Amino acid sequence: MRISQLLFMLLCAITCIAQRSDFQEIDFTKADSIALKYKGASLKNIPVLTHNLTSSLQTDIEKIRAIYTWIGTNIENDYSSYLKISHKRKRLAKDRQAFLDWNTGITPKIFKALLEHKKTACTGYAYLVKEMTNLAGFECDIIDGYGRTPTLLLEEDSAPNHSWNRIKVNNKWYWCDATWSAGETIILNGEPMFNPDYFDGYFLAEPELFSKNHFPINTAKQNTINTETFKSFIKAPVVYKEAFIEPIISIAPKNMHNQITKGTSVSFKLKVPDDFNENIHLLLNKGGGQKVIEPTITKEEREIILQHTFDKKGSYDVHISTKDYLVATYVIKVK
Repeated sequence: MRISQLLFMLLCAITCIAQRSDFQEIDFTKADSIALKYKGASLKNIPVLTHNLTSSLQTDIEKIRAIYTWIGTNIENDYSSYLKISHKRKRLAKDRQAFLDWNTGITPKIFKALLEHKKTACTGYAYLVKEMTNLAGFECDIIDGYGRTPTLLLEEDSAPNHSWNRIKVNNKWYWCDATWSAGETIILNGEPMFNPDYFDGYFLAEPELFSKNHFPINTAKQNTINTETFKSFIKAPVVYKEAFIEPIISIAPKNMHNQITKGTSVSFKLKVPDDFNENIHLLLNKGGGQKVIEPTITKEEREIILQHTFDKKGSYDVHISTKDYLVATYVIKVK
């Protein structure tokens, strides 16, 4: 390979890989307050709304933040629309081109319904992020693929089920997921109900962590953060949204399900920020009973290793926990 080719590839990598820590010096208070000021604003004139959200902000990232926060706090997740789209996606799961063609055609229809009712599924959130950031002068793509949550596990033949965005700022691509930032749908008395609960952890998410629960159909659009196959993606440990707060990234074991013999020690390896100093422990669940374990902890530069010896047979759900929330789950079967 020529030196010029190597330099080009290196430059592309530097250009593409980006994360929220690039903007640690930026205070988003003003951007968020502007989004709050225009809470409830109509979508009938998106150019005007975009101007109102961004015109008084000085930096590009603040403008994107105001748009993102407004979308995440004003748009309701439409569960019925999600079910209809999911059904169609399953029918086209084995025909990638047919799916892409259908998805391109359905997006304007979803967007029209969004404008009228401020309700949408993930495709609508992603489309609105793209539309408004484009109007503000930024390059933004919609990425279709697979989203994996603690309640939504995937199989090898699963259909694509999610959409998110990448936005270019200062010649770098940043990833975000407005759908998952907006809140969640809960089932109450057999009926779906949207619970608005804005969470900004998916705004300019850390790429390596983002790839733990987002896998694109077109890997070329996310190849800087997705180096594994879809098969390894669905076998990985469950990641909770709270992992995005610090962020905390599960490195090892690579698979969620692991089988060991009694007396074996398992090391759970995490990547953490330089300034991370929170207490972290394991919650072991066996047969419905839960036990807090204080593992042997080894700290290295930006890494923490939690080590525990399993001296009894059985199947354990092992939750990695910090503060009062979970960040990842494994299943350890001890023979």
